[in-house]
Amino acid sequence: MKDYSHLHIGVLALQGAVSEHLRQIEQLGANASAIKTVSELTALDGLVLPGGESTTIGRLMRQYGFIEAIQDVAKQGKGIFGTCAGMILLAKQLENDPTVHLGLMDICVQRNAFGRQVDSFQTALEIEGFATTFPAVFIRAPHIAQVNHEKVQCLATFQGHVVLAKQQNLLACAFHPELTTDLRVMQHFLEMC
Repeated sequence: MKDYSHLHIGVLALQGAVSEHLRQIEQLGANASAIKTVSELTALDGLVLPGGESTTIGRLMRQYGFIEAIQDVAKQGKGIFGTCAGMILLAKQLENDPTVHLGLMDICVQRNAFGRQVDSFQTALEIEGFATTFPAVFIRAPHIAQVNHEKVQCLATFQGHVVLAKQQNLLACAFHPELTTDLRVMQHFLEMC
């Protein structure tokens, strides 16, 4: 396995699946920190926006001054990885919702696109560049409804909808790779940092 010990990756720790992301980052050999204050962003090589409740995370990001600070992290070219709610936070547009959080990625996201909590599922997902399928866990998952194909690379689709996409230093994922033992999606992110 490649050496990632030089990387310091933060996980925004306002709400959501923080410990699961930290564990995967550490399993890959990178340094991981739960980020609770804006000042902690400066030392990072990359940032994960975890799954959780996007409205709550967005409100807390505004309350604690994270919006502009994370936008600055992106402008510096540092990697940002949004999973599930994190994908919603990265989007420039939400379908049927005027809310924009970070507005960094040229995608339009539909929230809860695959149904409610009781409709959660796992599927073997084909991801561009992966030799074998990935065990993707979808929990109240969004999907990307519209993509600016000139700027965004679609890495995986499910039922005709984009569920994993990359735009320069940004990675957006509709499912929860942190809830599996498969480290390939997180490793892909570390390669971007």
